[in-house]
This record gives sequence, structure tokens and C-alpha cells, in this order.
Amino acid sequence: MRILIALLAVAGLAACETAEGFGRDVSKLGNEITEESQEAQ
Repeated sequence: MRILIALLAVAGLAACETAEGFGRDVSKLGNEITEESQEAQ
């Protein structure tokens, strides 16, 4: 859970100003969360 909170905080701070860049950031965050949840199982 701590990893998820840290990733959300980093994504919020590092979000790009453009919609396209923000979409990439959100996609990357989703991939990170998926990987972490698979490792936890």
C-alpha cells in the first residue's frame, strides 16, 4: 500500500502539462501498480 501511495504522489508531482503527457504518466502508473500487485500475489 505504501508503494501505491508513493507512486501516486510521484505521478502527481511529475505529471506533464499536456494531456498527452498526462495520459502517458497515468498509463505508466497503471502498469507499475499492476506489476506490484502481481508480485504481491
